[in-house]
Amino acid sequence: MMVRGLEPEFSFQVREQLNQMNEPAIDHDPSIVDLRSLPWCSIDNDDSKDLDQLTVTKKTNHSGWNLLVAIADVDALVGKDSPIDEHALMNTRSVYTSARVFPMLPLKLSNNLSSLNPGEDRLAMVCEMHFSEEGVLEKSLIYRALVHNRAQLAYDAVSDWLEGKGELPEPAQMVAGMDAQLRKQDALAQVLRVKRHERGSLEFDIFQPRASFDGEAISEIKQQPHNRARQLIEEFMIATNGCTSRFLSNAGIYSIRRVVRSPERWLRIVALALEHAYVLPDQPNAQALEKFLAKQHREDPVRFPDLSLQIVKLMGSGEYIAEKPSNEPIGHFGLAVSDYMHSTAPNRRYPDIITLRLIKSVLAGKPPPYSVPELKYLAQHCTLQEDAARKVERQLRKSEAALLLKPRIGQSFDGVVSGVNDKGTWVRIFDPPVEGKLVHSLEDFPLGTLLRVKLIYTHVPLGFIDFSPI
Repeated sequence: MMVRGLEPEFSFQVREQLNQMNEPAIDHDPSIVDLRSLPWCSIDNDDSKDLDQLTVTKKTNHSGWNLLVAIADVDALVGKDSPIDEHALMNTRSVYTSARVFPMLPLKLSNNLSSLNPGEDRLAMVCEMHFSEEGVLEKSLIYRALVHNRAQLAYDAVSDWLEGKGELPEPAQMVAGMDAQLRKQDALAQVLRVKRHERGSLEFDIFQPRASFDGEAISEIKQQPHNRARQLIEEFMIATNGCTSRFLSNAGIYSIRRVVRSPERWLRIVALALEHAYVLPDQPNAQALEKFLAKQHREDPVRFPDLSLQIVKLMGSGEYIAEKPSNEPIGHFGLAVSDYMHSTAPNRRYPDIITLRLIKSVLAGKPPPYSVPELKYLAQHCTLQEDAARKVERQLRKSEAALLLKPRIGQSFDGVVSGVNDKGTWVRIFDPPVEGKLVHSLEDFPLGTLLRVKLIYTHVPLGFIDFSPI
């Protein structure tokens, strides 16, 4: 982290400020709406303690859906330019590794005082959305509120229950009507999901395994499934981010948007599709690309993660930009939306804190807390630091894999050629899901070749794994 310009530890000044904080934020502003009686729930990873958002659906007087998403009001505790804020600005996000999380905010805040923890009253920013039965957004409202998390739930358990593979999670059983609430949320999410893919939103299956520890040893590495509960939260967060983006645009002020530009290397994506006997148009077209991806996912799921990664690299990574209200926003090519920003995870992402402060200034009728030059600098800084954090996480994943495989040198595995470039050939083995370099090979294996390999070398600190073909 230090090599990449990130601060792994909190400063003395941060700890001093933290010592003065012992209660969650309280605000007696009469505009704050009391929504504590609603059956709010959080759905996140099994081990997540920094709860950023809650969701709930309410009955409507007409056909359609009424969805509310509550976002933790981190700004109520973390003042702009305070020591804690300055540390958060340095890293711009939490860094997640399987062995240790390096939180953007001290755990006393992100896991407690500013987290939307179960059984606790918390200040929040609420985005209320009204959808038609077909999933068309008819109107949205944004306001401050007081909320109360009734059930802390986890993706895998909720997904298993929704798909009939498991029982209703125990925290949900303790809340009357939570089963019906979850089914209603799931039904809306699936409607929104279909609608989004009709517009050309892209569906990838990126190879990103996660390690589990048993004490000091890695017990297993497995790929995280993109299950039904993850889809639920993903759809609601995309919808919320669109609403917050339009809210600030309608207010006529600059904001920090999350964009993925129309791919400059589109013709290389076209050429890649031709290798799979599929013809894409000469101009960037998200709907056509989504149809190609869906076809490949159905027909060749084994190789699809590697194809996904190729296309993601050709599309280019997302970035933050300071954008003024206009009729032609850059938008997010991958999600097939024109209005998009990050606003739903202020405990773990700094751009979301910036957005939260901008929204609160509009609601209060005050000038924006950031100048346009400040926002332009912050957008560039957040993009650079996000890239640095991802490189740290990727390096640690490689070291985790090398550590798990170190005792298995000499064993054989089934795998697929996942990458070929001027640095060599790469193989992704299936069990455990780990990638390494193919060495001592006299043959050139094309991308997608299924083969059996032997593990011959690992280097844990550098994350090196070498296989030789059998």
